[in-house]
Amino acid sequence: MQIVETLNEGLKRAYTITIAAKDLEARVDAEVKKIAPQVRMPGFRPGKVPANLIRKMHGESIHADALNSTIQESVDKAIRENNLRPAIQPSVDLDEGYAAGKDAEIKLSLEVLPQVPAPSIDQITLERLTVEPGEAAVTEALQRIADGQKSYETAAKSYKAKDGDQVLIDFEGKVDGVPFEGGKGEGMAVVIGSGQLIPGFEDQLVGLKANDEAVIKVTFPAEYGAKDLAGKDATFDIVVGEVKKPGETKLDDDFAKSLGLESLEQLTGLIKGQLEQELGGLTRTHMKRRLLDQLAASHDFEVPPSMVEAEFEQIWAQLQQEASQEEDVEAAKAEMEKDREEYRSIAVRRVRLGLLLSEIGQANGVEVSQQEMNMLVAQAAQQYRQEDRQRFAEYIQKDPMAAAQLRAPLYEDKVVDFLFDKATITERTVTREELEAAIEAEEDGTVGASGGHVHGPDCDHDHDHAHDEKPKAKKAAPKKAAVKKDADAEAAPEADAAEKPAKKAPAKKAAAAKTEEPAAETAEAKPAAKKAAPKKAAAKKA
Repeated sequence: MQIVETLNEGLKRAYTITIAAKDLEARVDAEVKKIAPQVRMPGFRPGKVPANLIRKMHGESIHADALNSTIQESVDKAIRENNLRPAIQPSVDLDEGYAAGKDAEIKLSLEVLPQVPAPSIDQITLERLTVEPGEAAVTEALQRIADGQKSYETAAKSYKAKDGDQVLIDFEGKVDGVPFEGGKGEGMAVVIGSGQLIPGFEDQLVGLKANDEAVIKVTFPAEYGAKDLAGKDATFDIVVGEVKKPGETKLDDDFAKSLGLESLEQLTGLIKGQLEQELGGLTRTHMKRRLLDQLAASHDFEVPPSMVEAEFEQIWAQLQQEASQEEDVEAAKAEMEKDREEYRSIAVRRVRLGLLLSEIGQANGVEVSQQEMNMLVAQAAQQYRQEDRQRFAEYIQKDPMAAAQLRAPLYEDKVVDFLFDKATITERTVTREELEAAIEAEEDGTVGASGGHVHGPDCDHDHDHAHDEKPKAKKAAPKKAAVKKDADAEAAPEADAAEKPAKKAPAKKAAAAKTEEPAAETAEAKPAAKKAAPKKAAAKKA
């Protein structure tokens, strides 16, 4: 085997590997001898089939296996002997003119990780903004729970419906006096003022009583899901079955018991604990972003273009997904294009920060223990059916990349916690509004406040990434939508793969960016539910 370096520029490396025909032939001979005792053929006793017949029957597949395993070994040797740390999956190409009996010439090309300067972690100073969950916040949270458990009591037949009441109606919709498909229903409960239905419908229920009949006039929104109704005027003949008034929900022990708890005190304690956890998460988010800002500001080194491109493609795919959910898709995409270079800068920052975090973790012995890994696998397996959980665990055990992606978020958290322990931290108590404003200011005022791609020992870096925040596609002012979505799906965060062992070189796998599919809109022709006010996009300009 001969290995010759053909390129060494910046982080790019290339090699020509020549595998002698005689070496491949020797490996084929060895394999033939190995399988000979198991070969069965009519006319020959077991184990007595001549080698030339075995070659005739199985020679092509044996040679292919020998060639593949030899290529893998040669690539591993080239990487090992040249002390290479691949940034992404190496490219391995066999000469197109190769045929059995000839020397095999392999082209190996790759980008390597840079020599990351020893990160300076002794001068980190951070401020921990803390929020105490006061009684008012706990009471407000309790009230939200009570409102969610709201019950309605039937009002007197002479009672006129008002805002906040629940009205049960039978209805039939018509366009130009002709009933349309799906426009009829019975016993539908509508809470006046809930925004459940298209604009104008609920308002016309105010003042109606049980057994009243009325004709409600509305216009279907131009963006309504059923195209044959979009933008059209319609009437709904309705009959009111009942009007119900919201009942009073008392925050007492009985209310707590209705939720399966022992007392209001226990419920209050749980709510307070949840608020403390939520506020602690906001505090950590703020501190982590300030930490990563300091690391980014104090370190500047070349990063592999292929890693930047993979990161940028993931960012761009997420932004395109978000833009496709906007009412003016073309305008949203145009805004994206204006900021393309800014998003590419974000990708550079993320990759650089990921390499820094990896260097810090490796230099200081940060590890995810086997016990912690077992817990991660058990938690992740809960999303599968009982009969599939063992298969999932076996898959994680056999696939280093999948295991690395599962381990990555915890690895990153442990590196960040290590840095928190090293930092000089001052404390300041603030309100929740002040803490959220500080986080929002970082999102709007910094380029890349988020951590990047954490790379652990022997990571081959061909994997997805996770960040506390993601670039946000700029939006045009939203119009009112016609149909309520089941959920406003945001892009799903993906795990940073840390500590990932190298994969077999011949196998190529493109980096991917996973996103949740947006919830499908329902296009029922009954009084249309309108879309809730759009949430902020999951992606932030990091």
